[in-house]
Amino acid sequence: MSGSSLPPGVLRRKLLRQQRRAERLRNLWRMAVFSAIAAGLGYGLLRQGWTLRSPSQVEVVGSQLVDRQQVIRATGLRFPQSLLTVQPKVLDEQLRSSLPVEQVRITRLMLPPRLRVELVDREAVARAERRGPSGLEQGYIDRQGHWISIEAEGLVPRGDLSLRVRGWNERHRSAVTEILAQRKAFGGGLQEVRFAPDGDLWLTTRQLGPMRLGPPDDRLERRLEVAAHLNAVLPGQLKGRSPKLIDLSDPEQPELSVPGVAPPPPKKPGTNP
Repeated sequence: MSGSSLPPGVLRRKLLRQQRRAERLRNLWRMAVFSAIAAGLGYGLLRQGWTLRSPSQVEVVGSQLVDRQQVIRATGLRFPQSLLTVQPKVLDEQLRSSLPVEQVRITRLMLPPRLRVELVDREAVARAERRGPSGLEQGYIDRQGHWISIEAEGLVPRGDLSLRVRGWNERHRSAVTEILAQRKAFGGGLQEVRFAPDGDLWLTTRQLGPMRLGPPDDRLERRLEVAAHLNAVLPGQLKGRSPKLIDLSDPEQPELSVPGVAPPPPKKPGTNP
């Protein structure tokens, strides 16, 4: 049966299907062309328009110590430079390692094109000392336990530096951070944190003197809780006497040695308890 001999209804439906198929093809072509044009314009805009052309397009906020030029020098930014080539994670690491900042947030903005750098200054919260290649070194630590060299003193805001950390080492940084977080629990009486060569951690408070906490391991939080509690309640109970030694290696069974308090006499064999 030829196409011309088809019934009128069948022929009409066939023509409609062909027209719809042709319309879909035209729509697909239009979409492809428009997408290609949009992609080309967008790429051109990003490459040519989304560009840092001068240092004035670098915004630095939040810091009292670091300015725009220091950020540009530390990151090695060059102008003109496409914002697409700027890697915030790389810039973050560069700024943290070379400038006195403890927090960095970098945002690429389009309208107008600019780079926004938000900083939180590092702040010395305690004096510190460590053993270096040339001997004992003096410095500071910030709230996260990082070492601050003595040469940076003029760049770091000064607050309460009554606490001293002795024997600082990078491996002790997490322990220092935990102690600093619990510092207020000692009522301002925490005077010294010392990491001994044998690995033990010692705290010295104004109320009780030195306390041995043992190794700074996963029980440190519990030892600090017990130390803060004893620091609050023991001075009243001891009535002016200073303990010779407080050992919190086992925080559930603290050992206390007080001068002038004789230990109980040994029991004689055969006596009842």
